[in-house]
Amino acid sequence: MPKLKTRKSIAKRFKRTGSGKLMRSKGHKSHLRRKKAKRVKRWFDRQIVVEDKGTKRRVKRLAPYL
Repeated sequence: MPKLKTRKSIAKRFKRTGSGKLMRSKGHKSHLRRKKAKRVKRWFDRQIVVEDKGTKRRVKRLAPYL
């Protein structure tokens, strides 16, 4: 069976933790940052665990070796 290609855009947006959880970053973090509060800007730096089964399945299909 041939090797599967990884979608690089997906590989940049999602990361796997050591325990196998899928993490993603928040959107809307680069647009109009000056008017956002410092607390909100710090909040955008965090990574979030992906809970949605459909998103997990899609990421696994588009980035099989992630």
